Amino acid sequence: MEYVVTTRDLTRNFGSFTAVNKLNIRIKRGEIFGFLGPNGSGKTTTIRMLCGILAPTSGSGTVLGYDLTREAEKIKQNIGYMSQKFSLYDDLTVFENLDFYAGMYSIPYRERKKRIAEMLELSLLEGKENELVANLSGGFKQRLAMGCALISRPSILFLDEPTSGISPVSRRMFFEIIQRLANDGVTVMVTTHFMDEAERCYNIAFISEGTLIASDTPDNLKNNVIKGCLVEVDLPDALHRTGEIEKLPYVKECSVHGPLLHVLLESEKDLELFEQYTGTKAAIISPSLEDVFIHLAGKAKRQVS
Repeated sequence: MEYVVTTRDLTRNFGSFTAVNKLNIRIKRGEIFGFLGPNGSGKTTTIRMLCGILAPTSGSGTVLGYDLTREAEKIKQNIGYMSQKFSLYDDLTVFENLDFYAGMYSIPYRERKKRIAEMLELSLLEGKENELVANLSGGFKQRLAMGCALISRPSILFLDEPTSGISPVSRRMFFEIIQRLANDGVTVMVTTHFMDEAERCYNIAFISEGTLIASDTPDNLKNNVIKGCLVEVDLPDALHRTGEIEKLPYVKECSVHGPLLHVLLESEKDLELFEQYTGTKAAIISPSLEDVFIHLAGKAKRQVS
């Protein structure tokens, strides 16, 4: 199995603060790899190290066979990177932005027209070539940013929260483009807060306070991480009852999901006791990825404190 990204105890400190702590991940060629965690957990710092922008404090790693520390410039020349604040030029058209990035990547003039046409098709921006970027919606801008990051035809693409701040329809469209790239053999590493996007990744790593706390396929995470009996219950004033419910001796965890509560019981035998206590029928459910991540984040927090 060919891995295009490997890290070994990859660490980054800022003074006395450890942003990424001994991270070990491996990413296969052609997969969509999800990198999840709360704000401030070390996702962006990791991506910046993998892109050759930020030097590790210790540990090691390779991207496309290039060493993170010694060959950072070679990594930059062979990847696509779309940061949270990817620079598009509002006073240029869609075509002019793509042409500008083609020049940045030293794509020969005779190739450019063809390459720009490819990116317009891939990003679903055909017909928008002459529109000023300032007039585009958030979803169109994100797709254009990805087209600019891909114009050099990199074999690996790093996306740092690419769909934050755009509509659910645009997010879905964006991930359909990512799927097409993966089908063509491009490796994609993406950070996201959205569980529906995480479901579409082949493998997921979950990071909390700089430390990797789980890494597996979405199905394996849902089936193997949470131990106990997970139930869903509709209680009046659910938000204010979590503390009281968590104190019950047979309750391991309790979290709010919209108007509902998800409660992790020690075992199915405790269901009747729980229903008697709340006076409400509870339904046994299979864990979602959101349940898994709430569980993992809570577990990590308890281990630190």
